[in-house]
Amino acid sequence: MDNRQAIGSWLSGPRQAAEDMGADFGYRGQQLGLPEEGPGAIAPLGRRFGAVVVDWAGCMLIAYGLFAQGNQQTMGNWALGIFLVLSVLTVGTVGSTPGKRLFGLRVVAENGGRLGLGRVLLRSLLLCLAIPALIWDRDGRGLHDRLAKAIQVRI
Repeated sequence: MDNRQAIGSWLSGPRQAAEDMGADFGYRGQQLGLPEEGPGAIAPLGRRFGAVVVDWAGCMLIAYGLFAQGNQQTMGNWALGIFLVLSVLTVGTVGSTPGKRLFGLRVVAENGGRLGLGRVLLRSLLLCLAIPALIWDRDGRGLHDRLAKAIQVRI
């Protein structure tokens, strides 16, 4: 093996190295039976981040306007609580938060149905911890979605 190829494999990551050796991973969501593109496909990471930013900004504005009274720490704490309530209520009822709706995303159960209240609550609590949302699988699902048996899909 050429040293440049080994360095390139190390820099590009283990998935690319495995693909270069002939492994076929398919597209994101293939193992879940989802289409590759269009409605029902796995939501792209960029849209998911955008939706979280919109939701968080809205929660910060509500916390600032109603509860913070100029205190930054208080505003952050209230915003996190509002974010939790927003996530549980909106994902539990209509399947998407305002940010997700704006970016054309929806949260569904792995079987394609709606998430039950227990799974929505688990998913929302883990999302508020942030770290589980930053650990992804090969389909781009965060740990919070895997544990809640949820998938974020395009509308």
